[in-house]
Amino acid sequence: MADQQSGSDFSLTPATFHILLALADGERHGYAIMQAVAQETGGTMRLGPGTLYRSIRVMLAHNLIAETDERPDPTLDDERRRYYRLTDPGKHVLQTEIERLIRIVQLAQAKPLLAKPQPGGAL
Repeated sequence: MADQQSGSDFSLTPATFHILLALADGERHGYAIMQAVAQETGGTMRLGPGTLYRSIRVMLAHNLIAETDERPDPTLDDERRRYYRLTDPGKHVLQTEIERLIRIVQLAQAKPLLAKPQPGGAL
């Protein structure tokens, strides 16, 4: 099981990865996270409230994100909204996952099936 204090060895689901990625841009409330994920994935991933808030609870418990008391201009915001931010362990877990995904893409790109044709027809 993951270390509940540091987030080490935390296994990211696609939902948790995209939530962390959305929070990499700054603090957001739940609905703004859902909108960011839908926009950033071109609509291929849409988080429902159940998935979002279940994932948030797990990430809070593993110290990957934290609830923040800071809010934008209160006259422009609903006081019931909860805002979340990445923690240092959350940033580390996100960066580690991004590096892992880059290695996977590089491996896939090196496969002959995906090699780009060279001028003259050679692979």
